[in-house]
Amino acid sequence: MSTEQTNETRLSRSDPERIRALAHPLRLALLEYLDDTGEATATQCAKHTGESVANCSFHLRLLARYGFIEPAEPRGRERPWRPSTHREQFVPDESVPGSVRAVVELAEVAVRQEAEGFIGFLHQRADRGAELAGRPLPASMTKDAFWATPDETDALLQAVGALLEPYVARTKDASTRPAGALLMRWFATSHPDLAVDPAPGPEAPDAPHPLSPDASKEA
Repeated sequence: MSTEQTNETRLSRSDPERIRALAHPLRLALLEYLDDTGEATATQCAKHTGESVANCSFHLRLLARYGFIEPAEPRGRERPWRPSTHREQFVPDESVPGSVRAVVELAEVAVRQEAEGFIGFLHQRADRGAELAGRPLPASMTKDAFWATPDETDALLQAVGALLEPYVARTKDASTRPAGALLMRWFATSHPDLAVDPAPGPEAPDAPHPLSPDASKEA
């Protein structure tokens, strides 16, 4: 029986040191750029981020040390980097000292960066109105509240992920992108409101699941 482990099983997803290594604006920006391009050198990363080549090289090596990226095939004298072959979802583990707080720190940096990216897009669209006139720029911001059990919430998130997956897959294969396709940014959060108590009483046995076919017919 093989004892070989994948990167995902070797690298802890609850290790505070690994999580904090990613909780840095430039490192998140570098990782996003590598996700978008597939691979890039420190020089290309510097041009994209506006940082120095030396600074990008330092942070790229740190990302590699913690398993987030890896060396790509050399291109002559160039040494590009690429994302690791697996995607990670960090899981706070209360049994690991510092794990929960580290995830909070990473989330804070990531949320702020995504919000700044969306606000930056809005400013660019306003400032470049004449240049972008007539160009379709689909964008949205949605805010809502709903009642759902933890299991229903998990099912909803999985359903949304399944809808996105075919489009996300296009980031890895340019030949699958139809003409006119835009690189879209998607960012979503969900969390329970801890200031509001859970719904009282037993679960209603006859209530259809919101994602079930019966629920859509009744709607």
